[in-house]
Amino acid sequence: MKTIIKNEEYLDETQSLNVIREMIQVSRNKLKNDGILFIVWGWIFFINYLVLNYLPGKILLSHKTMDLVHGLRVILPVSGLIFTLYYILKQRKKAQTYIGVSLRYVWISLFASMVLVNLIQMNVLHSINFELQHPIIMVLIAFAVTVTGGILRYKLIIAGGIIFGLLALAASYFELQTQLLFEAIAWLIAFVIPGHLLYAKRNKK
Repeated sequence: MKTIIKNEEYLDETQSLNVIREMIQVSRNKLKNDGILFIVWGWIFFINYLVLNYLPGKILLSHKTMDLVHGLRVILPVSGLIFTLYYILKQRKKAQTYIGVSLRYVWISLFASMVLVNLIQMNVLHSINFELQHPIIMVLIAFAVTVTGGILRYKLIIAGGIIFGLLALAASYFELQTQLLFEAIAWLIAFVIPGHLLYAKRNKK
């Protein structure tokens, strides 16, 4: 009798592990399609920090060019937000997994944390210290990326998150202008490159 119970418990544990593995695999397959979001936001912030913020501080630009730069600083994030909302609403029609929903909370929490960082700075310093803000925000993003990679067992994303965090530390030793360059590189490594690699594999088993 005890042997039968042990066998049943073993089968239940095995089945549970199989279910968990299947959930992870489904979420990983879905992430290959979601790689488009990594690509979109990776390029938006890479362009924002490198082309629209870092380079204008190093190169003398005309007033018309600067007006264009200021406009793109708003247009690009707004366009990315519109695309993201459209993509999420479109994906809601498909089956949702527990892991997928959990990851959504990770990224929603990231956004809320970034807002809180700015509010806390305003309460304590009565202003935004951008040289402090950028490394802290980078650490929060690094955390979200690493957690995402850890949950999905994607070493490439985990590595991207770790590098993002290390670049945040490195950026803290420099002035704001150089921090923008470090942040641009971080978005390229942690979002653009993994995003393209994942999205390229979306139709492969």
